Amino acid sequence: MIKFLFFLLILLNTKNVLILALTSTQDISALKAFKSSINPNSIPSWSCLASWDFTAADPCLLPRRSHFICGVTCSSDSTRVTQLTLDPVGYSGQLTPLVSQLTNLTTLDLSENYFSGPIPSSISSLSNLQTLTLRSNSFSGSLSNSVSNLKSLQSLDLSHNFLSGYLPNSINLMSSLTRLDLSYNNLTGSLPKLPNGLLELALKNNSLTGSLLKSSFDGLTRLEVIELSENSINGVLESWFFLLPGLQQVNLANNSLTRVEISKPVNGDSDLVAVDLGFNKIEGNVPLNFAYYPLLSSLSLRFNKLRGMIPLEYSRKKSLRRLFLDGNFLIGKPPAKFFAGETLVTGSLGDNCLQGCPGSSQLCTPSQKSNNVCKQAYGGKWKPKS
Repeated sequence: MIKFLFFLLILLNTKNVLILALTSTQDISALKAFKSSINPNSIPSWSCLASWDFTAADPCLLPRRSHFICGVTCSSDSTRVTQLTLDPVGYSGQLTPLVSQLTNLTTLDLSENYFSGPIPSSISSLSNLQTLTLRSNSFSGSLSNSVSNLKSLQSLDLSHNFLSGYLPNSINLMSSLTRLDLSYNNLTGSLPKLPNGLLELALKNNSLTGSLLKSSFDGLTRLEVIELSENSINGVLESWFFLLPGLQQVNLANNSLTRVEISKPVNGDSDLVAVDLGFNKIEGNVPLNFAYYPLLSSLSLRFNKLRGMIPLEYSRKKSLRRLFLDGNFLIGKPPAKFFAGETLVTGSLGDNCLQGCPGSSQLCTPSQKSNNVCKQAYGGKWKPKS
């Protein structure tokens, strides 16, 4: 009996050891370094990080009651950390390079806090990382070429930070990447060759320059969303652009484009739904071929330098629901179908040089340009109709 009790005591002690030492020492070391790099005054008592007490519990121990209550997810065998997802409570500090010791990490999400300083290049050694979200922090510096080593990464969101410099040319080597969002930073230069697997590209509100080149988009057969508004992209938007086979939504508003070339979709087949080219410097006539994109529902060409008449084909397009052509120098009478009660189109044809735009229609607001402005725009050859 005494021997049995002695054996049971040893067994219980062994189980305690196993319970208290589940997480790999490498991961524990990395988590400790991660927490110590954060300003303790920015850790609220009720937050995830406040519950990280390495002297009282193991990070992967289950069930969790008072320690490591959130922020950490572990593998099924409870030995490796696979996800590090912080709550958005305003943590401040820097991201320690030792986070790279969490080699089984698939998700790193520190969004909506106040992390600052550079993004450590050591992150590139996280070969299992699939989601990297550092959105809405204060990270600065350039995006390292080493980011291309993240071969498993599917989603990269570094938007709303203070990153600067060029996009690395090696970014096209990220073969698993489907979503890239670097909006609201200070990135400069032109677009390099992009990863072929991209579905969504967002670089809104940066300082990108140059023209959009076909070489940057070669092989992007799955690309659905392009958000490049509020940059300084210039030159001609060539016809290949809208023929990208998976394209659904395009926003290039608030740039410096001067001309747009639009071809009819191949075999009349296109998934394009929404296009915004407003607030550029586009000259010429309203592109007729947009009318042949079968699913196009929303089109904005507002505040450019367009001239001539509104194509009748636009008023015959049953899929069109939103049309903004205001702020140009369009002439003639707008298509009557826009006002015949047969269309559900909303938007604006105002601030042009149109005649006969019914003042009772919302489409005709604001009012048209003055005769003097229109005459000057057409070199004195424009005459208002009575």
